[in-house]
Amino acid sequence: MHCDCKLHYNPQCVLRDKGNVMAEKKKIHSTIGGQAVLEGVMMRGKRSMATAVRDEKGNIQIESSRFTPMSEKSKIRRAPFIRGVINFGSSMVMGISVLLRASEVFEGAEEPTKIEKWCSEKLHFNFMTALMYFSVFLGLCFSIGLFFVLPHFSIVGIRALVENVAMTTIPEYSYNLIEGVIRILIFVAYILLTSTMKEIKRVYMYHGAEHKTISAFEHGLELNVENVQKQTTIHDRCGTTFMFIVMIVSVAFFSLISLLPIQTTNEVANTFIKLAIKIALLPLVAGVSYEILKFLAKFDNWFVSIIKAPGLLMQKFTTKQPTDEMVEVAIAAFNAVQIMDNDLDVKTEKFTTKIIKGKLDDELDKILAGIGEGNCDKEWIIAEVLGIKRSEIADKSFVWSNQFDIMVEMAEKRASGEPLQQIFGYTNFYGMDIKVNKDVLSPRPETEYLVEECSRIIKEYNLKSVLDVATGSGAIALVLKRDNDVSVTGVDISYKALEVAKGNASKNELEITFVQSDLFSNVEGKFDLIVSNPPYIATDVVAGLQTEVKDFEPMIALDGGEDGLDFYRRIIADASEYMNDGGYIAFEIGYDQKVAVTELLSLSIQPSFIDISVKSDLEGNDRIITAKVVL
Repeated sequence: MHCDCKLHYNPQCVLRDKGNVMAEKKKIHSTIGGQAVLEGVMMRGKRSMATAVRDEKGNIQIESSRFTPMSEKSKIRRAPFIRGVINFGSSMVMGISVLLRASEVFEGAEEPTKIEKWCSEKLHFNFMTALMYFSVFLGLCFSIGLFFVLPHFSIVGIRALVENVAMTTIPEYSYNLIEGVIRILIFVAYILLTSTMKEIKRVYMYHGAEHKTISAFEHGLELNVENVQKQTTIHDRCGTTFMFIVMIVSVAFFSLISLLPIQTTNEVANTFIKLAIKIALLPLVAGVSYEILKFLAKFDNWFVSIIKAPGLLMQKFTTKQPTDEMVEVAIAAFNAVQIMDNDLDVKTEKFTTKIIKGKLDDELDKILAGIGEGNCDKEWIIAEVLGIKRSEIADKSFVWSNQFDIMVEMAEKRASGEPLQQIFGYTNFYGMDIKVNKDVLSPRPETEYLVEECSRIIKEYNLKSVLDVATGSGAIALVLKRDNDVSVTGVDISYKALEVAKGNASKNELEITFVQSDLFSNVEGKFDLIVSNPPYIATDVVAGLQTEVKDFEPMIALDGGEDGLDFYRRIIADASEYMNDGGYIAFEIGYDQKVAVTELLSLSIQPSFIDISVKSDLEGNDRIITAKVVL
């Protein structure tokens, strides 16, 4: 036999023979359920959930999360009747949480109030989380008041009319039935009233999109707008059916109250005692209703259809025909859940929402509290992520949540001591963006004095070739090549450093030759200018450097030997073989190394150095030494 079912989700097929062999798709019973939210849909599977909303720009955003499936929870939580109560409570919390998160996509977070800040700082708990649980409590109180307390006191009035006005009595169970009818009428009136509200009507349209999407999947159809729109908005697993079962079960349970020996001389006391018992029985009513719903789901016959009929009928009001755009949102949520349920390695997603500037400032200030220049670093982080100038930060009233997350991550790295240059992955050196990482020394502002002096010498003496020794990120070589008509070679012992330097040259479209070499060991040719910013920190001083230097900069670029002069000695001693007569040598030095390096140059015989000159930085520290070579 041939089965010609072309289905996206490979449902099984059943064959029936009615004179001809016919293939019919077998309905798939999906474990995915959902809920409509503000401009979106939440779908929940076995172990994950996803909410999809369409934001103000018309884009579909998805937020997803994982949870422990019922099958993996404790036996007590999975026990019949108890599981229904737990599921009901957790569903309410989850539902309100999802509604609040969906609303943030449009409204954004508001400036934290004084009480929010006080709760966070003094009591160490999130005020909004507490507010969410309080909202659940208020929702429960409202539901109990509207659907149970009001019908209860309505019966008190009806009883008084029957017994005191009509001067007759009716069986006790009749009052229970009347109370059940009143409860259902209030429920129906509530649904009809809310369905007239514009905002709620859109939610009901998304409710319809949710039902249609699940139905399309259960009928083995590929999930696209055309297939989904062909489905009905009515679904027999809707929570509306559960609500009607709760009302039916409550009639049965509340009827038992009349059999209890609860009689006092005070009728008011009797009334409130019975009400208290009814409210106390609600968890049991919810648990029993849940088990009945699960049991009915196993069958599909006329009896089950009768029980489900009221709930299905009410869906005519709680679901509306969705637009194609709404269906796209529901499909996105469904697909996200299905992918996550099938692949535990799929990462969760978060909405991109608005975070007010005040919250951003508070969070970054808290993280950077231990950093001496924390406020300055905070501004650099904000400006970097937003791509604006620091002076423009004050004009911002909010940032997006994905930007907020990046800023927090950067601030945490900075708080650990990592320098901003490495966090950003680049630094600006002499008007050029230079990539840096843990493999290279981040060029300092004082090195710009060295580049400036070298450019002056190149132009003044018409030099044509430059060798940058211990080039690191290539910062010096890059600027000298950009600003002068010279050939430039950069050497470094570190292969990883040279990879960074090559990348910087390529990014800035500069032709520079890079050679892996321990100073001059692999260098060929002679040059008019040798420039170097070598490691010049004494070995015993390195351990006392700032954390951001000693723990995040490469040690090979810092340690200059016992007295910090090892590399100056080696470069000066071997320079004659690689310099043209009349060329120049230029070094960056430590603030206290002027005398020592000047002496090394002065005492050198081959080559000899003349016109030794020292330049200071803006703070008055000796920083640059240059000299002319005589061979």
